[in-house]
Order: sequence, then C-alpha cells, then structure tokens
Amino acid sequence: MRILVVAATEFEVGGLRSEVGSQKSNIEFLVTGVGMVATAFALGRHFATNQFDLVINLGIAGSFERGFALGEVVEVTEDHLSELGAEDDDTFLPIEALGFGESIFKNNARLSSYINSDLRQVTAITVNTVHGHEPSINKLTGRLKPQLESMEGAAFFYACKQAGVPCLQIRALSNYVEKRNRDAWQIGLAIKNLNSFAIGFLNTL
Repeated sequence: MRILVVAATEFEVGGLRSEVGSQKSNIEFLVTGVGMVATAFALGRHFATNQFDLVINLGIAGSFERGFALGEVVEVTEDHLSELGAEDDDTFLPIEALGFGESIFKNNARLSSYINSDLRQVTAITVNTVHGHEPSINKLTGRLKPQLESMEGAAFFYACKQAGVPCLQIRALSNYVEKRNRDAWQIGLAIKNLNSFAIGFLNTL
C-alpha cells in the first residue's frame, strides 16, 4: 500500500516523519503550505505524476464546540468551503444556489476500515480567514453549525475527489474559535497527540 501524508506545515508532522518516514518506504510526505490554494495546487501537481492507495491529511484545527477537549484527535468526515458563494444583503448564497459548483466535500475512506478507532467523527469548515470576532462567529455558527475550522481540509478533499484517491482527514484541536487568545492555545499538545496517533496508525498499515 502506497500512502501519502499531507500537511500544511512541517511543524505539524515533523515528529511523525522522523519516527515513521525513515522506516517505511511506502509512506511519502507532502508539505503543501498553508491555505486552500496552496493545498489544492500542491496536491494537483503531485497527483499528476504519482499514484497512491491512501492519502491522509494531518493537521491542527480550531473547535467551535467547547465540549471537545483541546488536544483531542478527531476524524473529519465532511468539510465545507464556507466562504464560497455570494452575499445578497444579509443573506449568504452558497455556490450551489448560484449554480456554479459545490462547496461540501466528504472523505471517501473511513478510518474504521483500517483500524478499530474511537475517534469522534466531525464536520468542519475551511476558511481563508480564521475566525476571531464574536459577531462573525455567531453569524457563521447560526448558518452552518460547524464543529471545526481549518484552512486546508475541504481543498484536500476536493483534490482527492478529482484524483479519485481514497482519503482521510485527521486533526487535533489546538484552540477554541473565539476572540484571538494565544495564551489559551494548546498547539504543542495538539501536535504531540496528532503525531502519536498517526505513528500508531501508520505502523499498522
């Protein structure tokens, strides 16, 4: 089985690469850069000349739900390009309503097909601007009720869908979506837990 591990930054998968990458020749790493444009371009270019049996997106994310513990690792099964559409005064029109495409993408593989997993399955949105302003957070949660946000997930699902490759998105929660509060972030814990999970998972494949 040939596997591609995709991350926005080296920081998110550095421990995993050093632990697993040198031991398993069937695992390749791709660091795309931050954001949906960089992710889609890097994956499209890579898929043009490479084939994989499974592609895994690993990263951190912000949580809209306080019931999730920071550091928790989850499986994203649906991701939404939340900003893709048009404003009509106070109403947001998604790209589907305009007749120009789609904004919701899903995984086409399940973690439970590979291992016995107790990770929570969640839905997410992908954004160009992470939320840190209470009125915009309230407006968004009222419209979409997202659980997580990242800057790459839906673009990852889109690229894998176009390439026809099985894909999973696994994320660890680094912060709550709120007014920007760096003192409350748990990025180190999130990356540690994400890499620990991924090491165990990849060692079973």
